Amino acid sequence: MRAVRFHEHGGRDVLQVDDIDTPEPQDDEVLVEVVAAGVNPVDTYFREGSYKPFAMPMIPGVDVAGDVAAVGPNVTDFEEGDAVVGTGIGKDHYGGYAEFAAVPTDRLAVLPDDADLVAAGGAGVAGVTAWRALVDHGEMQLGETVLIHGGSGGVGHAAVQLAAAAGAHVVATAAPDYHERVSELGADVVLDYNRDDLAEAVTDAAVGDGVDLTLDHRLDDYLQFDADVAATGGRIVGIGENDPQVGFDLSSSARGKDLSITMMSMFNTPELAAPLCELAGMVDAGEFEIDVARTYDLDEAAEAQRAVMEDSFLGKLVITP
Repeated sequence: MRAVRFHEHGGRDVLQVDDIDTPEPQDDEVLVEVVAAGVNPVDTYFREGSYKPFAMPMIPGVDVAGDVAAVGPNVTDFEEGDAVVGTGIGKDHYGGYAEFAAVPTDRLAVLPDDADLVAAGGAGVAGVTAWRALVDHGEMQLGETVLIHGGSGGVGHAAVQLAAAAGAHVVATAAPDYHERVSELGADVVLDYNRDDLAEAVTDAAVGDGVDLTLDHRLDDYLQFDADVAATGGRIVGIGENDPQVGFDLSSSARGKDLSITMMSMFNTPELAAPLCELAGMVDAGEFEIDVARTYDLDEAAEAQRAVMEDSFLGKLVITP
């Protein structure tokens, strides 16, 4: 089979397409014929070496979607021909930038037969991170005001849909070009994140005295902002930052409101299959979808990794082997 691999850590030029043996599924694995693999910033962290993969040479790609081609000896919940979506590989297992991937069953879910597998390839990290942040950590409730920074991004546009499906009052930020689509996905109010009066606009858009739950992907830029616009007893869930120096300019905004702040990583999810199954059910019900901004073939993996870090787009980038 053909697979993208890096034999050493470095820039995008270390990615190359190799012809290698198709893997055999182990006891609790299924062999997935890959239709699509999402491109995520975390894929570049493993390539660069700031995150350590389990082996070299390494196949990148945390996300995967496709059809089950074979099952391991102990597998009973999956059958050949099943459409599946998975995430959490590309760290301790070879990733999805390949024609086939052997994936443990505890990080897979069966999709409806008519699911768009190209879109599903980008669903894993985005959907599970949003679910884990809003549902597990954020304890999102019906009628609450939920603020989603970057509502047009991969996690952001997934989070907008989850919050809307849960009956939250959804306030999202995005560039003006994406406002219409973010509204279609379920946001009640979409605001330009560059406006000078953003804090006032968010507070005005909230139901009650402020934001009940905030999903923040750039804590270095917005943590103080999040505290300032929060309601008393509000919750902030942080999923990332550009600069590791994260803190408050004025911590009394947080203390005075009894705020709860949670930092999370998708890789700490106890069982990735559980939120994936929930998302698959939402797909079947027509309540969840992934927008695919662009697709790339295996030979374009380096360009895809450049784009995911540098370009503006709505939704996800995916590789289609």
